[in-house]
Amino acid sequence: MKGLERAALRRDPRTYAVIGAAMEVHSTLGFGFLEAVYHEALLAEMSLRQIPFAHEVELPILYKNQKLTTTYRADFVCYETIIVELKALDNLTGKEESQIINYLKASHHELGLLINFGHSSLEYKRYIHSQSTAKLVRVD
Repeated sequence: MKGLERAALRRDPRTYAVIGAAMEVHSTLGFGFLEAVYHEALLAEMSLRQIPFAHEVELPILYKNQKLTTTYRADFVCYETIIVELKALDNLTGKEESQIINYLKASHHELGLLINFGHSSLEYKRYIHSQSTAKLVRVD
C-alpha cells in the first residue's frame, strides 16, 4: 500500500467517526472496566452519533467455497464495511492482531479497527485487507 493510500485511510471519515465515538467512551469511563462494559457503552455512543452499525455479527468461514459450521463473531460492523473489534487488555499482542486479520479474511471486508480500552489512553489500530492482492497492511 502506498503512502497516499495509507494517508487517505487515516482521514477516512467513517473510521474517524468510530474512533471518535470510542474516544468519548474512554474519556467518560476511563480504563479498568470489563470489555462488555465498553461494548455496551460504545453501542450507546454510536447510536447517539448515528453511526450505522450491527453488533455481535456472525462471520461465516468458507473452505473451498463450502461454508463451515464454525464462524467468527465480530463485535461490530460499522457502515456495513468496517469490522470493529474491542479489547480491554493491558497490552495487545499478536493474538489480537491475528484475530482482526482473520475476521477481515473470512468476511471479505477491507477495513478493520482494533480498539483497546485497557490503557490510560485509548489505543487503536487500523487495518486494510486488499482482496485483489490478498495483502493486509496495518495503517497506524
